[in-house]
Amino acid sequence: MPTASPRLLLLDSASLYFRAFFGVPEVVGPSGTPTNAVRGFLDMIASLVERDRPTHLAACWDNDWRPAFRVEAIPSYKAHRVAEGGDEQLNGETVPDALSVQVPLIVDALAALGIARVGADGYEADDVIGTLTHRFSGRMPVDVVTGDRDLFQLVDDANDVRVVYTAKGGVRAPDLVDEAFLAERYGIPNGPAYADMAALRGDTSDGLPGVAGIGEKTAAKLITTYGSLAAVRTAIADGDPNLKGAQRARLEAASDYLDVAPRVVAVAHDAQMDTATGDDDLALPTAVADPSLMSRLAVEHGLTSSFDRVLSALRIG
Repeated sequence: MPTASPRLLLLDSASLYFRAFFGVPEVVGPSGTPTNAVRGFLDMIASLVERDRPTHLAACWDNDWRPAFRVEAIPSYKAHRVAEGGDEQLNGETVPDALSVQVPLIVDALAALGIARVGADGYEADDVIGTLTHRFSGRMPVDVVTGDRDLFQLVDDANDVRVVYTAKGGVRAPDLVDEAFLAERYGIPNGPAYADMAALRGDTSDGLPGVAGIGEKTAAKLITTYGSLAAVRTAIADGDPNLKGAQRARLEAASDYLDVAPRVVAVAHDAQMDTATGDDDLALPTAVADPSLMSRLAVEHGLTSSFDRVLSALRIG
């Protein structure tokens, strides 16, 4: 069998297991614990590995879903997702207990299979993905699997980085986001331009206000006209006559926001990981890492078929 060409698959884990939880009918295993998110997440991994044949894989983790450095810059960042007691909310609702109890099972399932799970203290999974993309791009193609369009900023045709966007079609029929997709959908040329556009536009789902009166189309036009957010701000400071009237007033009024928005929107490229992330550490497993743990999870939670799908995709007998 010929050697597979190197390819790294980075999973936005929470994005995927939330989707699994709400998309897979509730199933209760023999232990009495719900397992729909676990089953769905493992099935997604099986589908992705079988279709894309990566040589390297990392399940990227939110060690901190609301990092202090982002909140200090923009206090409203994800503030609407905080429930009493500090628990995370999803779309205004506290994360269901039926999902919370499954997250440790997902952690154990990844450990049993030997699939790398990577987080970074004080950072979101997006930052882990940004750091690993920065580290591996140019050395091998990188596919980022997520339902979060914030990660479109990583798209880079020159270094073969694309986003497998699951928001509409899931992992079986995703949008494959490259620079042509960004140009067609948003009218912007590349990942960095997307980040600049996102800072101008804002994102209510993340508590980012954006510039009042500047929607997505106007933001995209400004970035493509001037080349970057920094260039837009220079044009304002220099009195560019093409920036006038209400648009100029809105941009000037948002000066304090625009001072900090880029570092909130931008994913980190230098997060310090909580586990080793060299080539060998992220390589697909060639054997089950912990057979006794996998057997226990399979029996206690009724996960045999899901494990079998992943093992088949990994070609582990």
